[in-house]
Amino acid sequence: MTWFWGAILFWLAAWGLNAWLAAQPVARTSAMKLFIPALFGITILVLWEGIVRGLNVPPVILPAPSAIWGTLTASLPTLREDFVQTILKGALSGYVIGCGAAVLTAILIDRSPFLQRGLLPVGNFVAALPIVGIAPILVMWFGFDWHSKAAVVVVMVFFPVLVNTVAGLAASERMQRDLMATWGASYWQTLFKLRLPAAMPFVFNGLKIATTLALIGAIVAEFFGSPIKGMGFRISTAVGQLALDMVWAEIAVAALAGSAFYGLVALIEKGVTFWHPSQRARG
Repeated sequence: MTWFWGAILFWLAAWGLNAWLAAQPVARTSAMKLFIPALFGITILVLWEGIVRGLNVPPVILPAPSAIWGTLTASLPTLREDFVQTILKGALSGYVIGCGAAVLTAILIDRSPFLQRGLLPVGNFVAALPIVGIAPILVMWFGFDWHSKAAVVVVMVFFPVLVNTVAGLAASERMQRDLMATWGASYWQTLFKLRLPAAMPFVFNGLKIATTLALIGAIVAEFFGSPIKGMGFRISTAVGQLALDMVWAEIAVAALAGSAFYGLVALIEKGVTFWHPSQRARG
C-alpha cells in the first residue's frame, strides 16, 4: 500500500501547486500554459501507477503506465507501421478529401436554393448514421486496405464541415454585402473577398471537429476488416490475446497523433483568422 498512499499524497500536493499556479498572473505566459497541463497529466499518471501497484490490479484489467511505456518502447516498429497505415493513409487522406469536398459543396449549396432545401436535410440524416453500420458496407465496397478506411473518414467529416461552412457563408453582414454590390462586385468577387474570409472561423470549427472524427473513423473501420496492420486491427487482436498493455500503447499513440493534428489545425486557424476577436483575445 506504500505505492498507493504515496501516489495519493503526490497527487494532492501537485493538485495544490497547480491550483496555486493557475491563480497567479504568471499563468498567462506561454511557458506556464504548457507547464500547468503537463504537470496535471503527470499527476494523473503517478496516481494511476500508485493505484495499480498499491491495489495489485491485474494487468488484464488495467496495466500500469510503466508497463504500457515498456510495451510502447519495445514495439516501436509495429506502432510506426500501424501509425502509417491508419493515420497517414486512412485518416489523413480521408480528411483532406472529405473536408475539401465539403467546402466545395457548401459553395454550390450557397449558389442553389434547391440544394439548400434538398441536400442539407439529407446530410443531417446521413450524419446521424452510426459508423458501425456504414463501415462494414464501405469495407466491402472499397476493399480491406486503407482505401475503405479513407472512405469511412470522408463520410464522417463531410457533413460537420459542410454545415459549418454553409453557416459561415451566411455570417457576413447584409450591409457589407450591399456595399460590395454598390461597388459592382460579382458573386465570385464577393465570395473570395468578403464571404469566405468571414466564414473562416466557422470553417475551422468544422475542421477541428473533423480531426477527431477522422481518427475515430479510421480506427473503428479497421475493426471490420483490414490487412495485418493498423491501429484498429492491432487493438482488436490484442484484446483477443488479453494484451492490454499493447491496447493502451496504441491508444497512447492515437491520442498523441490526434492532439498533434488538432493543434496543427488550430495553429493554421490562428494564422488565417488573426483578425478575428477570438484570436486577439487569446493573444
